[in-house]
Amino acid sequence: MIRYTCLALVLLCFYKTCLSVHVNGGFSVEIIHRDSSASPLYNSKENKYQRVVNAVRRSINHASRFASPNTAQGTVTPDRGEYLLTYAVGTPPFNLYGIVDTGSDIVWLQCQPCKTCYNQTTPIFDPSKSNTYKPLSCSSTTCKSVRSSGCSNQSCQYSINYGDGSHSEGDLSVDTLTLSSTDGSPVKFPNTVVGCGTDNTVSFQGKSSGIVGLGGGPVSLISQMRSSIAGKFSYCLAPMFTESNSPSKLNFGEAAAVSGSGTVTTPIVPQDQQIFYYLTLEAFSVGNKRIEFGSSSLKSGGEGNIIIDSGTTLTLLPNDVYSNLESAVAAQIKLKRINDPSQLLNLCYDVSSDDKLEVPVITAHFSGADVQLNAINIFVQVSEGVACLAFRSSDTDAIFGNLAQQNLLVGYDIKNNVLSFKPTDCSKQ
Repeated sequence: MIRYTCLALVLLCFYKTCLSVHVNGGFSVEIIHRDSSASPLYNSKENKYQRVVNAVRRSINHASRFASPNTAQGTVTPDRGEYLLTYAVGTPPFNLYGIVDTGSDIVWLQCQPCKTCYNQTTPIFDPSKSNTYKPLSCSSTTCKSVRSSGCSNQSCQYSINYGDGSHSEGDLSVDTLTLSSTDGSPVKFPNTVVGCGTDNTVSFQGKSSGIVGLGGGPVSLISQMRSSIAGKFSYCLAPMFTESNSPSKLNFGEAAAVSGSGTVTTPIVPQDQQIFYYLTLEAFSVGNKRIEFGSSSLKSGGEGNIIIDSGTTLTLLPNDVYSNLESAVAAQIKLKRINDPSQLLNLCYDVSSDDKLEVPVITAHFSGADVQLNAINIFVQVSEGVACLAFRSSDTDAIFGNLAQQNLLVGYDIKNNVLSFKPTDCSKQ
């Protein structure tokens, strides 16, 4: 049974009590793109173009995860995450790799004893060996606040059913969560709510242990850390699919400040049972051509018509908006148009000659914030000599994906419901 409980004041007091960590000056952690050679999910048998195509395919196959947020605690499809975070749970700390996801609202990991577990090649967390692990009772305020919660032997249970038919179930618990900051010092958050999954049928592989949810909802990591980080986090995504393999940064508290020259700010639009971060996109501009996010679009051009998401590679748009944007971009490019060998993207060009692909600047006109997108945000090379527009039409929600966010410092202020963008060389952060 799915239960929704409005317990904002009670939960705020709970988090102030259980997360009594004061992080002076904020802190930062590294996050790793799954296709970086430093990633535990890196496949050395794939070439760089195969990695691009696989990332594109993940975007397309799993866009439906945003369609029905009322049916699951986290509507993310489990294998689609693009960034990994190293963290630890328990006392003594047990090291894990979690998939970072701004479209999920819980932290869950595989736990012993497993009833059904996917093939995790690193050790699985055993809660009986943690001095600080404690299952939550069915009567606890937190249990009652979590969607899709249930009860078994007086213990609170979480259950997530994903769009591809996979699921994760287990005990909703509290334990100490530790993040490794970039200055080398551990940052501990005691009594963090985590899902200890003992029945997990998902399409993970390798070393990843579960999901680290940075979305909305009362038990997302961000919501739980809220009082310690003043409701602020940010990230700077370094260019992916390059030889540099520069790590990206995830920042919290004062370290998450986005300010200075070039900073623009747009409202985060609250939604019912908010998991995702919705923004209002008014239009795109390609040179002097303006493409309105018009009345035939999914949200009728109103407020909160696009999700910003770190875990989706492409930018996905309503059919009419995408068609008009593609036409405007194609009108500006003089190279030979060819088909995508993978048949996933629609606007592709032959870049094998000495003729340079001159990409027009696209400006995304969010409410109150004009964000300039450059070549790195707009096109992606899918094979030798073939570059394609990294946008695609969608029959579900519109999504502002992570390719479009490269080399932008993106700051979330969930206390004031605003999001900021600042052009930044993220490889140097």
